[in-house]
Amino acid sequence: MNRSTQIQLSLMMFLEFFIWGAWFVTLGTFLGQNMAASGGQIGQAFSTQSWGAIIAPFIIGLIADRYFNAEKILGVLHLIGAGLMYFMSRSSSFGEFYPHVLGYMLVYMPTLALVNSVSFNQMKDPAKEFSFIRVWGTIGWIVAGLAISYIFRWDSADSIKEGMLRNTFLLAGGASAFLGLFSFFLPSTPPRVDKNQKITISDILGLEALKLLANRNFLVFFISSVLICIPLAFYYQNTNPFLVSTGLENPTGKMTIGQMSEMAFMLLLPLFFKKYGFKKTIMVGMLAWALRYLFFAHGNADNLVFMLYLGIALHGICYDFFFVSGQIYTDAKAGSTVKSAAQGLITLATYGVGMLIGFWVAGKVVEAYPEDWHTIWMYPAAFAGIILVIFMLMFRDEKIEYSA
Repeated sequence: MNRSTQIQLSLMMFLEFFIWGAWFVTLGTFLGQNMAASGGQIGQAFSTQSWGAIIAPFIIGLIADRYFNAEKILGVLHLIGAGLMYFMSRSSSFGEFYPHVLGYMLVYMPTLALVNSVSFNQMKDPAKEFSFIRVWGTIGWIVAGLAISYIFRWDSADSIKEGMLRNTFLLAGGASAFLGLFSFFLPSTPPRVDKNQKITISDILGLEALKLLANRNFLVFFISSVLICIPLAFYYQNTNPFLVSTGLENPTGKMTIGQMSEMAFMLLLPLFFKKYGFKKTIMVGMLAWALRYLFFAHGNADNLVFMLYLGIALHGICYDFFFVSGQIYTDAKAGSTVKSAAQGLITLATYGVGMLIGFWVAGKVVEAYPEDWHTIWMYPAAFAGIILVIFMLMFRDEKIEYSA
């Protein structure tokens, strides 16, 4: 890959995740404090991510892989997204806001696969090259959070009261418009499938990978993947409002500690994976989930603020040791014929089904405990993590080859 292409792809990945981080982190705070949305309504808004994840394979499988260049579809989707972001910023009620956020997630979630397709198409050795491109996405998320907290200060107590978080949608929309236009100048990524070739719903959803569930270990991992995403949805939906409620200054910027941790543990993952194997790696990731919620339950913005920081920093272990190691395990178990299908099945199970359930439950908890919802969910979430660690004991040790 030449230097010019590397810069183009890095900027594409930076903007892709800058856009997401610029509004999604503070969404719960905005809806709760500026739109007086109920817990159920907030859960509905976050659930749009899951609906987008469920619909995304149809857009990719039926359109992007068969009829149009990936970079052109990427451009069109981000331009549509920019318009929807503008309407989100202008919404005055949840009823007006919800159709726009749903529409946005339906066009945004497919772009996560498209930026990967554009990147892989330009690489001779993706195993070595992709990480240097993908890391710019994490940097983009970090920059968005730091800008909101330390440059614009939209998440300060006074700014929230004044409704300044509404500007996050304009920030994300502006970046989306820029990426939309920029995408038309990205390297060409033509369709991979003959448009006349017959394709089935089973092909799109990767249902042929269901036969992997006949393997005891993969079934245990699959069930764990769905269940762990239920407490994970609580983290996405409730953490920013929780940190705001504790009085922690610059909460959005400080939440980027989690992405910084993610980058660090990504480097440690191959060493841990090779020495201790998949089972112990994923169990450490689950245990980190439980510890994170316990730190949150006992931390505060005064003398125990370090617990809040530790809870945020554990995101790196939670994400890398579970999701990334899980992707490696799935790739190893799937075999050459159903690799993509197997990854699609796990994505559908986690970001689709698992988080859809999690966001719904999180919304119900907020409605049931309107006075102390900020902390009531932490102990059950921690307990769920511990139960899943115990459940993973059913997983029989097996050697998984992984070359970093």
